[in-house]
Amino acid sequence: MSVAAEFTPLNIAVLTLSDTRTPETDTSGDALVELLTDAGHQLAARELIPDDVYRMRAVVSQWIADPGIHAIISTGGTGLTGRDSTPEALIPLFDRVIDGFGETFRQVSYEEIGSSTVQSRAVAGLANRTVVFCLPGSTGACRTGWNRILAEQLDSRHRPCNFVGVTGAGSGHQVHGQHGNG
Repeated sequence: MSVAAEFTPLNIAVLTLSDTRTPETDTSGDALVELLTDAGHQLAARELIPDDVYRMRAVVSQWIADPGIHAIISTGGTGLTGRDSTPEALIPLFDRVIDGFGETFRQVSYEEIGSSTVQSRAVAGLANRTVVFCLPGSTGACRTGWNRILAEQLDSRHRPCNFVGVTGAGSGHQVHGQHGNG
């Protein structure tokens, strides 16, 4: 198995889920777009829709079916209040749940917001060679998720493993380092 020595840019879609934000006030979506493009990735699509299970599934299903989209990052709807329903909407679309993402997000988030992190239902999964990450709606949480987890895991050079190899941009196999973990 060859190990990628060069950066592989991914086509990443950003989905903001909110009943109150507008394109002008979507600071979380703006932050994600800035972070992913600054890292060398391409913005493949961007939507802002209300917290509605069926609209979420429709948008994300379309993106999952598009072989040109390698990753999806959603922001919003992962809490316990109001119409928060991102996990309920998107987990059924996953071929596999990436349990470690939510666990790690809550661990790094604890350093910033303390025990309030237990109310986060951040989740991730793999569907049709597309990785899907569901982050909370706050801009700070999006920056934490990107800077502490996603920047490395969406970088083909990160070792011992990263998600690029399991996406449509990769070979279909996890990219491993010398330890073979992944």
